[in-house]
Amino acid sequence: MIAQREHGADRDHREKSATEDTKTQSRTRSFLSVPVSPWLTSATEHTKTQSRTQSFLRVSVSPWLTSSVVSCWLGVLLAACLSTTASGQGRISNAKTETRSAAQGLEREVRAVAARSGATWIGYRMPMVAGPRQMCCFDAIPNGSDGDGCCGVCRLERGGGVSMSRGDDRDRRGSRITLEPPTEFLILARLEGGAVGRVRTFTPDCDIDATDMPLVWLNDVKPDDSLAWLASLVTAASDTGDGRDRVAKTAIAAIALHNLPAADRILEGFVAPASPEWLRSDTAFWLGSERGDAGARLLARMLTQDPSDKVREKVTFGLSVSKVPAALTTLVATARDDRSTKVRSQALFWLAQKAGKEAVAVITGAIDNDPDTEVKKKAVFALSQLPKDEGVPRLMDVARNNRNPEVRKQAMFWLGQSHDPRAVKFFEDILLKK
Repeated sequence: MIAQREHGADRDHREKSATEDTKTQSRTRSFLSVPVSPWLTSATEHTKTQSRTQSFLRVSVSPWLTSSVVSCWLGVLLAACLSTTASGQGRISNAKTETRSAAQGLEREVRAVAARSGATWIGYRMPMVAGPRQMCCFDAIPNGSDGDGCCGVCRLERGGGVSMSRGDDRDRRGSRITLEPPTEFLILARLEGGAVGRVRTFTPDCDIDATDMPLVWLNDVKPDDSLAWLASLVTAASDTGDGRDRVAKTAIAAIALHNLPAADRILEGFVAPASPEWLRSDTAFWLGSERGDAGARLLARMLTQDPSDKVREKVTFGLSVSKVPAALTTLVATARDDRSTKVRSQALFWLAQKAGKEAVAVITGAIDNDPDTEVKKKAVFALSQLPKDEGVPRLMDVARNNRNPEVRKQAMFWLGQSHDPRAVKFFEDILLKK
């Protein structure tokens, strides 16, 4: 009888525990489905719910595991809540930050902030063209081999220009490695007295010290609004002064970095023959650097249509930094056939920086066949820029055999600058008439 009573009591206990377990699971699921924001704003409800959750967990697992699981849930939820705003602003410290929405238009928010007294920075994020890059500033490059942290932070107010690294995704102090390249970049602008006084661009992995300045961080910025606002800064800039150098030139780069086809149309307008010469020249670099096939096509058009040889010389640089195969083809054709001596010479120079069999063939062809001596001399210089195993033997051949004395003299000069042992032996042979 005693055994039967114990057995019945045990069964009743298990049924009661199962019933309580079911009720507690239901309450726990209700807790886990509560939206994050109300949970954070209601400390009382959170305490009650946590208590119910712990009661449920104690039915099934040990107290140690119960506290670990609850702590894990709290940590994950809190991190998810707090990381959204912080990650949006990148690695900016020492800022008096205010967050606003630009859903009603970026220009509207800029005007509102610009109307305030004193200087204020605004900032927002935009999707960036693909490719490994880190954008920071000259302040962020350590001055010593020890990588002193004092110089590894970009100063928002006093910092130098933009540094762009396309290396192995390691920051310049070597202390942080990103597994994937950034897909967004930050645009910051300094507003004071109703006007934009400076524009800066960074990738989110750049450490920025705002030096206690006010910062209005704008969420919900539409990419088209960003492009339109930046384009207005460019077109409003004068041909000289800070408005061009500290605002417009950075705005051109920011437009080129937008991962949108609309950016190509805006940049195309900047390189129209009627645009200022400085604007066409600056845009040419960014077309080659960031705009891929569309940029290479625009650069090829500029070579045929732009009225300024100075601008077209800058176009050869844009072609040289492009990774599109068509850009190299255009650069080779320019070095061979362009109507301008200066443009042909500049194309040869940039070809030498790219090296490769095709570049070497074009450079030696210019030495042999170009009708202009100045172009031949520039081609000799281009040989000196090739890797030594390619350039030095060809310079010695030109110095020995070219029929133009000016070209031979130029080849000897650059051989002397090479400090290569083969060049020393070459001069020894010449002087001793071996």
